[in-house]
This record gives sequence, structure tokens and C-alpha cells, in this order.
Amino acid sequence: MASWLRRRQNHRTRRQALLVCAAILAGACAVGPDYKRPAAPQPAAFKELPGEDSTLAAEWKAAQPQDAQLRGKWWEAFGDPALNTLEEQAGTANQSVLQADAQFRAARAAVRAIRADLFPTVTAGASATRTRVSSNRATVQRATAASAATGTFVDYQLPIDLSYEADVWGRVRRNIEAGVATARASAADLQAVLLSVQAELAVDYFALHGSDADRRLLDATVTAYEQALQLTTNRFNQGVASGSDVEQARTQLATTRAQATEIDVARSQYEHAIAILAGKPPSDLTIPSAPLATTPPAIPLELPSALVERRPDVAAAERRVAAANAQIGVAKSAFFPTVSLGLQGGFESSTLAKLLTWPSHFWSIGPALAETVFDAGRRHALTDQAVANYDADVAAYRENVLTAFQDVEDNLATLRVLADEATQQDEAVASAERSLALANNRYVAGVAAYLEVITAQSALLANERTSVEILTRRMTASVLLIKALGGGWSTAALPRD
Repeated sequence: MASWLRRRQNHRTRRQALLVCAAILAGACAVGPDYKRPAAPQPAAFKELPGEDSTLAAEWKAAQPQDAQLRGKWWEAFGDPALNTLEEQAGTANQSVLQADAQFRAARAAVRAIRADLFPTVTAGASATRTRVSSNRATVQRATAASAATGTFVDYQLPIDLSYEADVWGRVRRNIEAGVATARASAADLQAVLLSVQAELAVDYFALHGSDADRRLLDATVTAYEQALQLTTNRFNQGVASGSDVEQARTQLATTRAQATEIDVARSQYEHAIAILAGKPPSDLTIPSAPLATTPPAIPLELPSALVERRPDVAAAERRVAAANAQIGVAKSAFFPTVSLGLQGGFESSTLAKLLTWPSHFWSIGPALAETVFDAGRRHALTDQAVANYDADVAAYRENVLTAFQDVEDNLATLRVLADEATQQDEAVASAERSLALANNRYVAGVAAYLEVITAQSALLANERTSVEILTRRMTASVLLIKALGGGWSTAALPRD
């Protein structure tokens, strides 16, 4: 009867402990402010959109759902298979991208570690101790009669401990919220690094082929100058031209050859940079020479309000604001007492044969509450620190938004101005070609000095090289505009946890 009463009392005690825990969890709440995205300045329209009188007016349009130029593999809009291959390699082999990916995986693992705090911690062990008790102690409890004379006994234990801190005030949940936001920020950082690497590769790629176009132009000019030198030499042999004309033609030819050779330095550096971006040593990549001949593709523009959803760096800054907001709740939860539940149990016996029998079992269970009474203002200071960190992250987020709009406006203005400049430069090249033809005719007719021919040749070469430079800058600005618009990315690609 006594054992039945003891079992009934133990059952009642366990039930009461479980009821206490259930009541605690049912009333649990998360202290601290709930997150709302901070307001940031957003213009109604982009200022630098081309006007109706611009040569780009027909190319710019509002983005439509069917537009595919900036969805995912944005570089395919340029229609260059070699560029497509290099971009794919950079996305999987670039070391900066791999580093950012590892940081993202570490952030996700940290979230899993934080989530473990929602569950109890269970530890188990085993021990066997042989103890010699002093015979001179006032009371000596011996485990067996055999050890009564010596004060020596053996104690075998198989303990199991369970500890659980109830998340009454939401400290763990706010920590999880901060961890998830940090992991999402890390995911956006990964996309920002990837977009930056891809854009840099495209810029170097077009710069390389711009060098090819410049080299081909100089090579053609060298051929033309060789013919001019031959003509001048023939006229000198005929007594029509002076020796100074021959030396001027020879000097101009040598100078142009040197300029053509100098271009090889920049081209080699661009090729090496592209190799590194693609995750290869420079010796493993050779890009065939091909002059830049394409023109920038039409890039669909969405409303400025959509920019914050498409820029990974802006998304990362916004997620850090969310993480800082959750940390305020973590700091505020320290003002409230911690409620924990402890459970100890297992088996204990002085003989190994009886260790796992029911009379050898033991257990204890009970909740505990702890509250910090005095900390010299430490919790207030940590809360103020969390609020200040939040304010700093809000300012950083707004700065990122403003910078995003600046990037778009800068490249829109660059493309608009360069498109008009390219038209004007084409007219300058045509005029320089006509001027050179007239100078050559006048020189052959003997009514003009050779200096007039050299001046016209130099003017034509300079204008042609400027045309190549403008085209290269237009291609670069197109890539940078796509980067400024976020490429093909959007916040919908962020992981949910």
C-alpha cells in the first residue's frame, strides 16, 4: 500500500511539473519591436531616361513580363557564345564566389545551431567509482556488509540529465529571427559577389575586343602609311618631293607601329584578368582576336520602386536591418527572469548485477526561475547598443538604396550621351576621310606640302580610334547598367530559412 501511494504521489508530481511547463509556454511572448522595413527615398521615375529627340528613344521601353533579357543569364542579351561560356565558368569556379558561398552555408548552419535552443538538451553517461571511507568519520554508510570492516564500497551509475530553458520572453525566437535574417543577408551577399564578378568579366571581355578593334585599325593604318611612305620615296627619287617628306612619312609609320604594339600589353592584361575571374590560371585561357563590332542591346527598365527588390546589395542591407531589429528583442529579454526545467534520472547501485533493476532507479524533476537583481546597468547599455546598431543599419540600408539609384542614373546618362556622341563621331570620321582624300590629291598634284597629308592622316586615325573607344564605353556602360539594375536577380530568390 505504501509503494502504491508513493507511485501515485510521483505521478502527481510529474503531472504538475508538465502542467507548469505547458502554462509557461502557453503564455510565452516575444519582447522587442516587430520588424517593419524602413522607409527609403524612391523617385517616381528615372531622371536620365533619353528624351524623345535622343537616338536611344526608340530603344528604351518599360519592362514587360515577357521581357527575357534580364532574367537569369543576363549576359545572353549580348548574343556572344564565347562570353556565355566564360560567364558560366565564372559562376562556378570563381574563388570570390566560392568564398561567399561558403560564408552563406556557414550562416545557414548557424541558424540550425540557434534553433537547437528551442529543444531540451539531454546528456547521458556512465560511471563506476570505488571509494574508501575514513573509519574515523562520525557516521559511515557502507554499501554492503563485506565493506563494513574496511569502509570501502563501489558505486555504479547510469545518469541521464535533461535541461530545458523555456523561451518565455522570446529570446531564442528573436535569436532565430536574427540568424535567419543574417543568413538571408549572406545569400544576398553571395548574389552581389556573383553579379559583380560576372559584370567585371563582361567589362573586361568587351574592353579586350575593343583593344582588338583598335589593333586592327592601327594595323590597317600601318599598311596605309607604308603605301604613303613608298609613294613619298618614289616622288623623292623623281626629284618631286624633298627628303624631309620621306622622313616625316617614315616617322609617322614608326610611331603608328609602336602604338599598335603597345595595345598588346593592355590586351594581355585583360585576357589574364578574365582567366582569373573564370577561375583559371592565365596560361589556360586564350581568347581569339575579334574586333568589337556589336552594339549595346536594348535594356528594359522597370519602375524605380522595383529597384530595391532587384539589387542584391540593397536586399543584404535590408536583411541586416531585420537582424539588428531582432537583436533589440534579444537584449530586452535579459530584463526578464529565465525559466528552466531540469530532469535527472537513471540507475545507481553498489553491485553491477542490480544496476538495471527497478529498485535502482532514481529521478528528480522541477522548474527553476532566475532573475538578475543587479548588473550595474549592463542590460540597459546592451539594449542601447542594440538600438544604436539598428539605427546604423537603417542608415546603411537607405544609403544603399540611394547609391542604387545613382548607379542607374549614372549609366543611363552615360549611355544616352555616348549614343549621341557616337553619331557625332561617325560624322567626324567621314569628314576626316574626305579631308585626307583632298590632302592626298593636293599633295600628288604638287600644290600642298606633305605636312598637310600627315595632319589629315593623324586626324583620321584619332577620330577612328575615338569611335572604337566610344563603342567600348557604350558596351561597358550597358553591362554596368544591367549590374545597377540587379541583373536577373530579385528578392524572391532569397532562401526562406
